[in-house]
Amino acid sequence: MPIEVVDPARYPETADLSVLKNYFAILQEKQKPLFKQNKSKLRKAADTLMAGLKKCTLCAWQCKVNRLSAQKGVCQLTDKMIIASYFEHLGEEEFFVPSFTIFFWSCNFKCQYCQNWTISQRIEAGKEMTPVELARITDTYSSCRNINLVGGEPTPQLPFITRFLSLVKINLPVIWNSNFYFSPSTLKTLRLFVDVYLPDIKYGNDRCAEKLSKVKNYCSVVYDNIINAAKTEHSDMVIRHLVLPGHIDCCTKPILRFIADNLGRKVIVNIMDQYYP
Repeated sequence: MPIEVVDPARYPETADLSVLKNYFAILQEKQKPLFKQNKSKLRKAADTLMAGLKKCTLCAWQCKVNRLSAQKGVCQLTDKMIIASYFEHLGEEEFFVPSFTIFFWSCNFKCQYCQNWTISQRIEAGKEMTPVELARITDTYSSCRNINLVGGEPTPQLPFITRFLSLVKINLPVIWNSNFYFSPSTLKTLRLFVDVYLPDIKYGNDRCAEKLSKVKNYCSVVYDNIINAAKTEHSDMVIRHLVLPGHIDCCTKPILRFIADNLGRKVIVNIMDQYYP
């Protein structure tokens, strides 16, 4: 049976939900999620990505460490999938709940104000799991509206994610909930399975990004990835921005200007106020 979908008329204060046409089409069983359409390509991508861990370039850090030999870069991951938690999430945007949310351990940012520090930085919070195990678990959450891939940051675990999605049986849209600090080659893989891009834009300039998250070239990497991801056929986008105290003029305003100038009404924007020091 099709999952009950959100009626946009119920939420007059919300942005035009027609920009999520692919997301709702999947929920109404009018089209298949991208990972089902590209299952064979996903399997090949998983093999290629695993081999690529010998010289890892998944994210913009371009560490080029040999993760297959237990060398560690910024993310501190090797060749095993590490999951922090998974559950039916009721705290996402209304049109996404209930969301089967998978929190992948580790992150390529070091945010001073991180709300998920134990998930992103403490290895004790993670549990090793195989793609087969995660696929079996995911298939038990068919009553949810989506498969929400988050962290930490999911990008460093892309080889395992592509493998596990190639094994999933249920037909739910996939959300890529990310800081978007990844390489151009990673975006090519994401286009095989991401139905909704959910970028978290943090900064309006590189200075604040380096000071608060210890990352370089933030704007050129993240902004370009967002613009290019928004061009993906059969995918939608919702953008989040957490307002930081003292960063309205230097970050929030430039971010909103970037969205208005480059994406206009093609996306939904969620301006969040839950900063917690």
